[in-house]
Amino acid sequence: MKKLQKLFDQNKAWVEKKLVKDEKVFETLSAGQSPKYLWIGCSDSRIPANEILGLEPGEVFVHRNVANLFPHTDFNCLSVLEYGINYLGIEHVIVCGHYGCGGVKAAMESSQLGLVDNWLRHIRDISANETKALEALSDPIEKYKKLVELNVVYQVLNVCHTTICQNAWANNKSLSVHGWVYDVSTGFLKDLDCCISSLEQVDKAYRTLEYKGQ
Repeated sequence: MKKLQKLFDQNKAWVEKKLVKDEKVFETLSAGQSPKYLWIGCSDSRIPANEILGLEPGEVFVHRNVANLFPHTDFNCLSVLEYGINYLGIEHVIVCGHYGCGGVKAAMESSQLGLVDNWLRHIRDISANETKALEALSDPIEKYKKLVELNVVYQVLNVCHTTICQNAWANNKSLSVHGWVYDVSTGFLKDLDCCISSLEQVDKAYRTLEYKGQ
């Protein structure tokens, strides 16, 4: 007897529910995928991208890791981005952090958790670079939320600094990179007004191509 029989039973019920709605749904999905959205989010179990966005399977390409980071040296992140943009035709990359992020919280504390501390070093770097903005907030909770938001903004920039995005823009592909935050306590998304849609918006220091726009 399967130890996780309950999950198999729930899977069966889910399949049956989907087939009632559309008897060809799995036949369609098996033919391939062509999502327009790439979600780069946190591994936190409370944040299922499809459900938050109200999208069906096949409509959003997903990459998740601890604290929704996009280091420019991470080949996992880069491979997902390249495949999404160059082969799936992704038009919108969404970097989404969330309030109450354990990774961000750990990066704010003077303690060790293990191997993950090396990964969270990226957030500590952001904290060090944004000391003035963070120290201006006296409320620890607000400071915590601010670092969550800053982390998203920095990851948006990291995505845009890749040759993958810059080549896409140079080839006139429709591509926008967005920065959002999800509030676990309300279920709502927050737009950080951080959206980059062209090479012109990328700082010259990070451009690997010459901007030839007007």
